[in-house]
Amino acid sequence: MPRSLRSATVLLIAALCAIRPLPAHDDARRAELEKQLAATAEVEQKVMVPMRDGVRLASDVYRPKGVEGPVPTIFWRTPYNFSELSQSRLEMITRAVEKGYAFVIQNERGKYFSEGEWEILGFPRTDGYDALSWIAEQGWSSGKVATIGCSSSAEWQLALAAMDHPAHAAMVPMASGAGIGRVGRFYEQGNWYRGGAFQMLFAPWLYGVQNTQRPRLPADLSREDLVRLGSYFDLAPEMPEVDWTKAIRHLPLAEMLSTVNGPQGTYADLIRRTPDDPAWYEGGLYHDDEPWGVPSLWFNSWYDVSIGPNLELYNLAIEQATDAHVADNQYLVVAPVPHCSFFRSEENTIVGERSMGDARLDYYGLIFDWFEHTLRDEPGDFAEETPKVQYYTMGANRWQSAGTWPPAGVKEWPLYLDGGGSANSVFGDGRLASKPPETAARDTFSYDPMNPVPSLGGGVCCTGGAVQPGVFDQRPIEARHDVLVYTGEVLAGAVEVTGFIETVLYVSSDARDTDFTIKLVDVLPDGTAYNVDETVQRARYREGYDRQVFLERDEIYEIRLGPMTTSHEFGKGHRIRVEVSSSNFPRFARNLNTGGNNYDEAEGVVARNTVHHSPDHPSRIVLQSAPVSSD
Repeated sequence: MPRSLRSATVLLIAALCAIRPLPAHDDARRAELEKQLAATAEVEQKVMVPMRDGVRLASDVYRPKGVEGPVPTIFWRTPYNFSELSQSRLEMITRAVEKGYAFVIQNERGKYFSEGEWEILGFPRTDGYDALSWIAEQGWSSGKVATIGCSSSAEWQLALAAMDHPAHAAMVPMASGAGIGRVGRFYEQGNWYRGGAFQMLFAPWLYGVQNTQRPRLPADLSREDLVRLGSYFDLAPEMPEVDWTKAIRHLPLAEMLSTVNGPQGTYADLIRRTPDDPAWYEGGLYHDDEPWGVPSLWFNSWYDVSIGPNLELYNLAIEQATDAHVADNQYLVVAPVPHCSFFRSEENTIVGERSMGDARLDYYGLIFDWFEHTLRDEPGDFAEETPKVQYYTMGANRWQSAGTWPPAGVKEWPLYLDGGGSANSVFGDGRLASKPPETAARDTFSYDPMNPVPSLGGGVCCTGGAVQPGVFDQRPIEARHDVLVYTGEVLAGAVEVTGFIETVLYVSSDARDTDFTIKLVDVLPDGTAYNVDETVQRARYREGYDRQVFLERDEIYEIRLGPMTTSHEFGKGHRIRVEVSSSNFPRFARNLNTGGNNYDEAEGVVARNTVHHSPDHPSRIVLQSAPVSSD
């Protein structure tokens, strides 16, 4: 394998989210695309675009051959290596050029041939803004620019949208959750937290990305020399391989990267921040007190790390749009796939262990219709032909459309935790009921952070293989005594759950602090228990993320977990189940139960945790149900 490909494979840990290998026939498609691009594009490599402070960012520019007059531009900005284009990027550039668009791809500062020092999200409010200005000023540019990208190539776009650059005519943010700081009910601060618990993906991801120590080229090299050097070297570090299934268990958290001889940098800073630390509001994250200035075509997926914040932001962008045109041009697509796997949907799309059926969608067609709508003077029929919201309902395995999220007509449907006080494991007596409990009971379990409940699938990304995303049979998890299992009656007919899912638990503990987790599960007639969504709440943040309020021993507290989010049909003969515990590791970092910082601690204590369900303490989940289609 060439060195550039091998290095890129290590660096692109964000792509390790169980995206299956490309089929062999894609080699032929790649060769075809390279031939098409060579025939249709004028290419300028290593164009060094100056920023306001003099730092230059390495960019490749593709322009359609033989096209007279200025053209609109599609802009892809990334911290990843593009010395050799990925096939999806090659497909996008080739289609763009053939349709008469310029395409610019650029590395963030501090990455590869770009000068300066890297910062997570790549300085969207300065470098992102200046890059748009540079594109708009070129003689070949029409002055209209659309940004596009997935994951890190999308996340920087969100803060840029708040700047309302005059050239920023449209955007296509795909799987952009790590660009969201605080939005509505979510304080994830770029996916760093969920419910106040650290999301473990950032240790392996930053291991590969925050390579701030690198060779530096002389600042006065000509573009010709840079192109020549780029053909010899790609400046991609060859990071030593790490077994993250083992390394991710290391305590204390603050030392995790140093123990694998990784660079500290960003990780060492962020791991010490609380969920509402003022520093979160000084960087490149987008927050809900900012305006939204750009028409957007959003792509998200059910088994990604931050579907809830993304859908919350979709609604916020409409509410806080700078004008009616921006508000009316927000479109949303939600697919049943893991992180950045949109273009890998198949006739039989398998996500983890479960078939989602034919989840294909003409993504390229939709994207380029959107560009015609927003970047051309004659916008076409996009607005008349495209639903505001397109979402895939799992279980039923069909695409649906709506005018809003959640769709109009959904109704709240509370299901109450009930039983005789022995809900421990699937073999216990926990049940879900449509009415509040008539008698008082409680379910107690011991949570040992040294023996946490293991993660099995779910909305995960970028853990270096420590957790695989998607749907898996949860029965091995439900056999544990430290997992409370509550199961509803057999459904007489199909039930569609579409929207946000609230959770209210009444809990007590003998620890100063602990976590509570919940998982929504679809139980098939044969007993297979497929996970739908999950979340967590750290008890010390139950009153808000701007304060820490610790538990008093055996006092009963109401805890509201951040919303889960889905569109899922529970079929006839199925049952709805929830699992409650205090860990889901390494999806979320373990709470060591001490009331300390967690990040600088290596020893935990066992917590005796209790979930109460009674007329006075009606622990429950609140689903949003929708009418089941007869199609």
